[in-house]
Amino acid sequence: MRCTRRVGFRWREFLGGFTDWVDQVTDSDGSAEYNQKVTGSETVSTWQSLSFGANYKAAYCMSVCPAGDDVIGPYLADQKRFIADVVKPLTEKEEPIYVVAGSDAESHVRSRFPHKRVRQVHSGLTPTSVEGFVAGSPLVFASKAASDVKLRVHFAFRGASSLAVTYVIDHGTLQIEEGRTGTPDISVDVDSETWLGIVSGRRNPVWAVVTRKMRVKGNIRHLETFQRCFPV
Repeated sequence: MRCTRRVGFRWREFLGGFTDWVDQVTDSDGSAEYNQKVTGSETVSTWQSLSFGANYKAAYCMSVCPAGDDVIGPYLADQKRFIADVVKPLTEKEEPIYVVAGSDAESHVRSRFPHKRVRQVHSGLTPTSVEGFVAGSPLVFASKAASDVKLRVHFAFRGASSLAVTYVIDHGTLQIEEGRTGTPDISVDVDSETWLGIVSGRRNPVWAVVTRKMRVKGNIRHLETFQRCFPV
């Protein structure tokens, strides 16, 4: 079973899943609404992770890469049988798969494992600085969503952090260059804290433009396209 970024059956048990769980608890008016958002098994999984530590479910990894002493023998002896007995039941298992909406992982699961339950979640990668945002951008870049995008974006971050970078998206590929290079399709001059708020969903881009916290030169629709390439 292929492993892809921002996709997993154990997401609930790690920090991203825990922060999402807290949001679900605080957003629910009562137990009935909470149970509509979070299944009983997910609640138990969160409790176990808090009590005993995250469960890595190593059996899944071993089925794909049977390098352990306990499984390498049967795999080498009869690979087809090993796949039929170990790998196939896991790929056919009905279970929730946690993915970021609009990510490559979501499209992969829907096409490769249509019988599994897709759960759209937050990536858990919430940057606390614009330097962190830039450094983490390749991790959340959705190459499939950007397959039809050709865009050059100049960013000038100001305020708490001062940084100038250029994002070059070219039909599913991403390059981040220091400084403002080339002729941009759109230029964004933005207060660093405001941009972090936009990325996390706490700030509205329209509000940022109206209040002059963010100044945009070029077609503002390009900014929407840019954000589509980095789903969180």
